[in-house]
Amino acid sequence: MTADQFSISTEREALCGFLDKQRADLLRKLEGVSDADARVTPTVSSLSLLGLLKHSALWERRWFQVIVAGRVLPGEWPEAEDRDAEDFRVGEQDTVQHWTACFEEQAAIAREITAGLELDAPCGRADLMDRNLRWVLLHMIEETARHAGHADIIRESIDGSTGIN
Repeated sequence: MTADQFSISTEREALCGFLDKQRADLLRKLEGVSDADARVTPTVSSLSLLGLLKHSALWERRWFQVIVAGRVLPGEWPEAEDRDAEDFRVGEQDTVQHWTACFEEQAAIAREITAGLELDAPCGRADLMDRNLRWVLLHMIEETARHAGHADIIRESIDGSTGIN
């Protein structure tokens, strides 16, 4: 997906379109990768393709459901605040299929939440009410793009695949 494949007629369409593009770029880096290869950490970093996807799925849920919509998800952030490092860790039980489905589900829920709010709507969490939906969308574009870039380097290290296609 490129910028000319989604409307940029309004600020909302542009923000949502660019976020969806980054989400698709991240998912594309895992296409055709085995679960075993998705778990490897081929660079000096401890990041893996699967860890990036898992982390991204969890924070899609946290930013849109918990922070923007103000939902309380028992046992989830911020109740268990020190989970960020754990988000990137994967084991044999973690699969590309599972985390891809989870990421896609969370992105769909995020789209529903986003569609129902004005860009200036404050976040639902009382301690983050100084932030609004626009800020969260911009932050998620930044974060997802960063992780898609990490995934690009990792994928190239695994099998030589380069670019976003």
